[in-house]
Order: sequence, then C-alpha cells, then structure tokens
Amino acid sequence: MSPLQDRESEEPTRNNLVNSEVLMLRAPPVLLLLLACFAWLFPPDARAQGGTTAQAAQSKGFRLEQNYPSPANPDTYIPFILEGDLFADGAPRVVSMRVVNMLGQIVAVPRAVGHPRGANVPVLNLRYTEPGRKVAYWDGRDLNGTRVATGVYFCMLQVGDRTEYLKVIVTAPPRRRSRFWPFGRRGD
Repeated sequence: MSPLQDRESEEPTRNNLVNSEVLMLRAPPVLLLLLACFAWLFPPDARAQGGTTAQAAQSKGFRLEQNYPSPANPDTYIPFILEGDLFADGAPRVVSMRVVNMLGQIVAVPRAVGHPRGANVPVLNLRYTEPGRKVAYWDGRDLNGTRVATGVYFCMLQVGDRTEYLKVIVTAPPRRRSRFWPFGRRGD
C-alpha cells in the first residue's frame, strides 16, 4: 500500500493534524504571517546576500544612513556617505541604489538629489568623483509609476563590488477626507 493511500484511509482527528484538510487550507496564511513577523523582527543578514553588516560597513569607505522623514510618508530621502578613503586613488566610484521587496525583486531605483549630472538622475551606475554626504529620493512608486503597497522594503546601496542594505518601511499615503458621509451629506 502506498503512503498516499495510507493517508486517504485515515480519518482526520484532533491529534492527527497532518491529514486534516482544514489545517492544510489554513496553513499557508498562518505560515505567511509567521514569516512576515520573523522578517520584521529579524531582517535578513546582509552577509548572506553578498553585503555586509553595519559594523563591517564602516571599514569599506561608504555608509547607508536611515531614511527620513517618518514612515507615515509614502516618499522618502535616503542619505548615504562616501568617505574620503574610497577616493584615495583619485578615480571616480560607480554607485547604484535599488529598492527591493522581501523577495529580492527590484521595485524602484531612487533618484539622486544634487548630483553634478543634474537633478532627478537615477542612482544606477552613477559616477561620483568626490567624497561626502549624498542623498537619494524615492517617491514611493515602483518602476511602472504606481504607488507601492504598504510594507517593508530594503534599500540596496552598491559601491563597486560591495553592498549594504537598509530596511525601509512604507505606508499608504493619507486619504483625502470626503465632505460627504457614506450615506449622504452631513445633517441630511
């Protein structure tokens, strides 16, 4: 008798949760909820994805700082610092920044603020010739121009062959208040 036939012949009981169809239907949402909570509490180790942790980032010549303003805004500024020792040989450095979702899929490419090539230049293989604090802007939209869903995203800064990650929380933009109640005007 095959293992599949064994499972079909058994009746689901309270102690036999593996064969319960009810649990099978409810398992994926519960599993997704647990994974989301785990990802929120323990962000992925950047070293496992080819990057480094914040402690090791200080020695590589660049640093990704926390985005601002608060997560209540759908758009955000993402500052990063290119340190002087990165430019010791006098050569320009190629910098790329991407916003990725929890699956590692590219969602957006932030735009540089105050870059010599001009305003709103995508930070994608962008050359920087001087050290200092730089800022990128992300309007909370994906590559197609639509607003991203509320959730946790990661900003990925790559300088040369080194990468650093930052968790970015995005919330939906505030809705405009309607002057109408759902069932007519106030006072009607």
